[in-house]
Amino acid sequence: MRRPLLFFAISLITILPLKAQFGQGGGFNMNQTPSQPRDDSLSGPPKPPFKFKTYFSALAWAKDSLSGQKVRKDTLQIGRVWSASLFVPGYSQAYNRQFWKIPVAYGAIGASLYMGYQNNLKYLKTEEDRYATYRDLWYTGTFLAYLGTLLDGTISFKSDLAFLPPRASLFSAMIPGLGQAYNGDYWKIPIYCGGLMACGYFVQFNNMQYQRYRNDYNNPDYAGRLTPDNLKWYRDTYRRYRDYSVLATIIVYALTIIDANIFAYLQDFDVSDNLALKISPGIIEPIYPIHLASTTPSSSVGLKMYISF
Repeated sequence: MRRPLLFFAISLITILPLKAQFGQGGGFNMNQTPSQPRDDSLSGPPKPPFKFKTYFSALAWAKDSLSGQKVRKDTLQIGRVWSASLFVPGYSQAYNRQFWKIPVAYGAIGASLYMGYQNNLKYLKTEEDRYATYRDLWYTGTFLAYLGTLLDGTISFKSDLAFLPPRASLFSAMIPGLGQAYNGDYWKIPIYCGGLMACGYFVQFNNMQYQRYRNDYNNPDYAGRLTPDNLKWYRDTYRRYRDYSVLATIIVYALTIIDANIFAYLQDFDVSDNLALKISPGIIEPIYPIHLASTTPSSSVGLKMYISF
């Protein structure tokens, strides 16, 4: 624990002075001459807090007085559009002005939900397994229709950026691996999907063993070879393994989202062969004589570094 704490302390000691020196509100500005007063004001007005009514005003359109075209009264980021669609399916379609998709989405969700409910009533009345299977299939269709509305809204969201990092994150959040496909990192898909499937297997296996030993431990008529202490040990061990497996599943799932977001940001990063670094001797002229130790400015001999990209 000492090394991470030491590294964290060194990072704070290093970063805080740099922030104080080159931050917005103070420090020396390279574009500022000595005769100019230093501007300690912020670069712009503070961003107003988000208001709930923006969800409604973002759906409204008004006529621009200059261009005469219809424009939105307010705009939303893709994350807020997606979060609104979680609670109100079809909101993203309305925001994207694809109104014809709204009745299709609600029809698919409503029909599959109704059929699942009807088959559940038949299962409760007859206790036939086939109705339970039909019920589960229809409820699965409800979830897929709901997920389809979220995916469609995320895909149809318009942006000026070729790669939108929040879009990649939302893709991986809805379907793990889809964000990697969006970024073109197809080789990562079997890694993350395989990791999630392995974690899911261990969750199911450890939970099954936990249920088994718990039932045997609580069964007063148990006549097996294991003693109560052994049963308790196995019960607690598999419960702990199950919890670890759940935690591993959450970590792998979070990594898919983080990976998609980071590499979507790096899509515009130039990694071509044109990158070059050239170092050569040169004469360095002083920028401002007032900052020199001596009163007479003089040139210095040093190294010049050229970076081409």
